[in-house]
Amino acid sequence: MLLSGWGLGHNAEIIISIAVILLAGFLMTRLTKKIKLPDVTAYITAGIVIGPYALNLIPQEIITGLDFVTDVALAFIAFGTGQYFRLDALRGRAGKVAVITLFESLLAAAAVTLTMLALGFSLSFSLLLGAIGCATAPASTMMTIRQYKARGEFVDTVLQVVALDDAVSLIAFSICAAVCGAMEGGAFSFELVGRPVLYNIVGVALGALGGWALKWLVPERRSRDNRLILAIAVILALTGICSGMGVSPLLACMAMGTAYANTGGNAELFRQIYHFTPPIMTLFFVLSGLRLEVPALRAAGLAGIAYFAVRVLGKFAGAALGARITGEPPRTQRFLGLTLVPQAGVSIGLAALGQRMLPDTIGTLLNVIILSSAVLYEMIGPACAKLGLQLAGAFAAQEEAKKEE
Repeated sequence: MLLSGWGLGHNAEIIISIAVILLAGFLMTRLTKKIKLPDVTAYITAGIVIGPYALNLIPQEIITGLDFVTDVALAFIAFGTGQYFRLDALRGRAGKVAVITLFESLLAAAAVTLTMLALGFSLSFSLLLGAIGCATAPASTMMTIRQYKARGEFVDTVLQVVALDDAVSLIAFSICAAVCGAMEGGAFSFELVGRPVLYNIVGVALGALGGWALKWLVPERRSRDNRLILAIAVILALTGICSGMGVSPLLACMAMGTAYANTGGNAELFRQIYHFTPPIMTLFFVLSGLRLEVPALRAAGLAGIAYFAVRVLGKFAGAALGARITGEPPRTQRFLGLTLVPQAGVSIGLAALGQRMLPDTIGTLLNVIILSSAVLYEMIGPACAKLGLQLAGAFAAQEEAKKEE
């Protein structure tokens, strides 16, 4: 029964809805822990259970009104990822990470494109869907790494690859969109293609500047509380600017974290933000479940099933090939693909752009495929990531680090 049917005021509905979302996420983790599934899977499942197609507890206007949580969660995740791009740690590895990322993302794109063509879809539809297939949602993989405190070289590679994935997807989509426009006889549309790329470049530049400024805003002499307050203010300000430009804060906030880490920033700040964010992450993933359009799963049909399966196979094969070419350890070659399954965030934004570029019916189908598969990817992705980390020995590396401490 909807909370709106209880005769509460609007503010009370919002507050109680947030409480229900957090409580549902927590309670579901009590069940999933018994079968050893990651918390992210529990949160998304909880969202489906309390969502409009099951218990229907949360009013739709509140779900829509909480859309900003997605940008905020991605911003904090991206900022934390920046610490893994320290120049001293990347020295000698930047090229390898780039090669692996290109192989796993572009092979997935090629596999999706060829499959859609084989199913009889147009070249424009196939190219755009393939480009969107490049993207990997870092949130659930990073949350799984955090939950199990995995560490080691394999974990560093995973974090660097998933962080670069969205940049590759954005560039690939822009190129495919330009090709599609040329094939249809239309002119290159800066509004649809060039503007998002330009805004992302601006966002990255602002993020790098913000990271440098943050170093001077939160010196050692400031109290822990004030450091946290100022850091959150800067992150939210950059997120708001990105939102105003209509782009994801992912790349910009990652650039901020990277700049802060490489200008002598205090590692303690990253730990403070990490301990601040669990409620935000819970809201983010439960909301992902709440937004699942169950009827859309049927509408996606064979194309949706094919996209879901072929993209995963492309990620696996590309990650294995890229890791082998760059001389990564056998475990990385075999298990890196398991950590690259999730997809949401940037892919959903690109799907909205793709829908505008295609005829109504086929554009709607593209959007439905991405929206429906994104939630399914987010459900199985954390379990796959956990398995990949475990098989790659990341949990063993954690235990060894504890003994050394």
